[in-house]
Amino acid sequence: MTLRVTFDLEEKDLKFFRDLMKKAQSAVKGAPEEEIIAKAVTAVEDTRDSGVPAFVRQRLDQIQSLVDMLRDKEWKLEPKERQNVLAALSYFANPEDLIPDSIPVLGYIDDAIMIELVVKELRHEIEAFEDFSRYRRELASRNRNANVTREDWLEAKREALQDRMRRRRRQAMMAAGASAPPRFRLF
Repeated sequence: MTLRVTFDLEEKDLKFFRDLMKKAQSAVKGAPEEEIIAKAVTAVEDTRDSGVPAFVRQRLDQIQSLVDMLRDKEWKLEPKERQNVLAALSYFANPEDLIPDSIPVLGYIDDAIMIELVVKELRHEIEAFEDFSRYRRELASRNRNANVTREDWLEAKREALQDRMRRRRRQAMMAAGASAPPRFRLF
């Protein structure tokens, strides 16, 4: 038997989580990029290995996508976008937790909420990266023009997907009202 629990977070609740994110970002401020990534990877691995509830396991792959995005040499995120992804990972690189993970089932609710907020904020980046990764895998199995290198194909696709990512982010911000800040901001 399973039980589905849903709830809505109000603006004051989201503010609370934004403040947690800012605190986590302050805790890792000035840390080398690879250190933040390594701590986030360790947190994901430790969490995955600890027999966590399914609702957390389902979300861990999304954090891994952020790590992969930063480590992928061919994706080449611009510095500001890299900082946004690193800012998101800072929460998961920080050992302090709102609800201790040692509390069965409930200890991971804060982590699941934060993952949902991060994924919502970075959805355009995640979608573009996943499309790029899928394109790269498909490209490896295709016959292609011998005069065009793999790097040229990937560069063209990466530029197109990153342009789409930025365009979608701008459109989302405009739809929310040019003067209204995003509901959850990592940077």
